[in-house]
Amino acid sequence: MRENLLFLVHRIPYPPNKGDKIRSFHFLKALSQRYQIFLGSFIDDPNDWQYADTVKNYCQESCIESLDPLQSKIKSLTGLLTCKALSLPYYKNPKLQQWVNDVIERHQIRKVLIFSSVMGQYVLNREDLTLIADYVDVDSDKWRQYAEKKTWPESWIYRRESERLLEFEKQLISQAKAGFFVSEQEAGLFKTLAPEFEDRIGSVNNGVDTNYFSPDHAFDSPYRPESQVLAFTGAMDYWANVDAVKWFAEKVFPAIRKKHPNTEFYIVGSKPTKDVLSLAQIDGVVVTGSVDDVRPFIAHADLVVTPLRIARGIQNKVLEAMAMAKPVIATSMAIEGIPVNDSLNVAIIDDVQPFADRVCEALAQGKGGKRSENNRRFVLENFSWQTSTDRLLELIG
Repeated sequence: MRENLLFLVHRIPYPPNKGDKIRSFHFLKALSQRYQIFLGSFIDDPNDWQYADTVKNYCQESCIESLDPLQSKIKSLTGLLTCKALSLPYYKNPKLQQWVNDVIERHQIRKVLIFSSVMGQYVLNREDLTLIADYVDVDSDKWRQYAEKKTWPESWIYRRESERLLEFEKQLISQAKAGFFVSEQEAGLFKTLAPEFEDRIGSVNNGVDTNYFSPDHAFDSPYRPESQVLAFTGAMDYWANVDAVKWFAEKVFPAIRKKHPNTEFYIVGSKPTKDVLSLAQIDGVVVTGSVDDVRPFIAHADLVVTPLRIARGIQNKVLEAMAMAKPVIATSMAIEGIPVNDSLNVAIIDDVQPFADRVCEALAQGKGGKRSENNRRFVLENFSWQTSTDRLLELIG
């Protein structure tokens, strides 16, 4: 009989259409082959309720609670009164806590996999449990980056969140058998922040479904035939993505359009904010909103650009583009955690004019649109879900 495992995830692991869901879904699928899964999770997008039954098919039992982002933001303010990280009350739910307590007792569960550190609050201070924590990213450092980009009072709130969340991240690793991150770089950063627990900290890479993200699929082009297209993909209500496309569209893209007037910048992703939608007023910028399939937009783009200025972990959007043999021009933040080398068609540039110049150079030389087989080979060799899930199972034991 398979061993019982409690899997606590901050967002329902389906559909696998954004970074954290891609990772948690592949983990769920692999774990369900070895363990009886008891899943505790949230749905923060009402459209995702249609996928609840799909997720439950992988589970022995589940408790999936609704999370209203606005109400949760208001609730998170209680953290200001308790000196806690605001992220903790944001994800605190009495019904889920009761279910966790109950299911542990009813099924004599002894192993828990925590996905995102904030879910650790449901099982802390229990000596009867073995905790494994997938932090994914060093979230406390993400809030530090946000603080540096914002003005007061947001900068104060974000800096406070960084400090308080780091305290909680340390508390969690102090009680866990192991904690791991999405890359060696993320793990290394956390080791510097919590050196006393260095021997418990490791990494489990993301993978890429290279059959799905393959250049061999035949897709109709979503673009005008005469256009040279730069594509950016991602959830467009995520602040780091919003910041990236605003910076590129406003600072970098106009210089590219001057030299290559047929160039278009496509922002491809769901839930674009007002700031993102307003970028469509810039000549050559197209905001698609949600699309049924992102792959045609990647496949027929001349270049994939990933100008992130705030990032943690590994950017799946970069790996997916590389898996489809596309050339990539990105900032150093976007490439962090991906061990690129000179054999790859990946350019790393952080400043406005050099970024624009490199894009123009690629377009002028016709490098855009050509298959970059080394990019795909690199992903095949280094980012396999099988390797990642084998490592996960080894950690849980």
